[in-house]
Amino acid sequence: MSAGLGSQPRPAGPTGPQPDAQEEADAFWRRLRVEACAPYRRAGHFAWHFARGKLGYDPVFRALLERGALPPGARIVDIGAGQSLIASLCAVIDRQHAAGRWPAVWGPPPLDASYTSIELMSRDVERARRSLATLAKTPTLICADMRKVALPPCDVVVILDVLHYVDLEAQAAVLLRVREALQPHGRLLMRIGDASSRRGYARSQWVDRTVTRIRGHRVPPTWGRPLGEWVALLEGLGFSVATVPMNGSLPFANVLLVADLKAPAAAAAPATAHRVTAGEGAGAR
Repeated sequence: MSAGLGSQPRPAGPTGPQPDAQEEADAFWRRLRVEACAPYRRAGHFAWHFARGKLGYDPVFRALLERGALPPGARIVDIGAGQSLIASLCAVIDRQHAAGRWPAVWGPPPLDASYTSIELMSRDVERARRSLATLAKTPTLICADMRKVALPPCDVVVILDVLHYVDLEAQAAVLLRVREALQPHGRLLMRIGDASSRRGYARSQWVDRTVTRIRGHRVPPTWGRPLGEWVALLEGLGFSVATVPMNGSLPFANVLLVADLKAPAAAAAPATAHRVTAGEGAGAR
């Protein structure tokens, strides 16, 4: 397993990005974040503040962009999308790039991407609809169960912190359907909690449950796996997998799996899951 992520940022010198280039990238991200959050004011204070919190404190969104993990022109399917923040980010990126703005040290921007979200919670889908209705490229927002809904043909599937809400058998079934929906050389971007990192996993599960409650939803049980089991499952489905720690400065056990589809393969047999109920930690000690 490698620690890469999509297309790597373009180096600005022999020792990596120079200070001015990094400052430019930081300023661009702040501007991008503000503009991507702005449409959520239409859906009320909660939607706006939630968008600001996610883009302000969750490192995964910036990481996907600065590494070029979302290719230009991609058909993106975002499973468990919540308020569909990626759709808003892509819309702002199109405008910024048209004005000649994109950090030189970042990978290629996801220009002209099409976006479909699949979200179980109707309140989140409604917030997204109210917020994103006026985007130049209207996203497709679907309120449905990821275990049952048909997945459209696509180039990239994004699943962030969602798959652990269904049991092992359902996880394998969803991933098999993702593989079938992806076009040749398609990509799955999936963040998971590494259950083998017991303390970090317990912390991330606690935060996950707290955020779920804040969003106004009940907290279901979760099923986690050690990182090696996730990777083995994806490799058995025909993906090559790179792993990227995705905690920022927080003491969690989050890992982004960048899984590129190379060739069809038989589905892997289910592995042993580590079940975590809403009222317990992940074996914290």
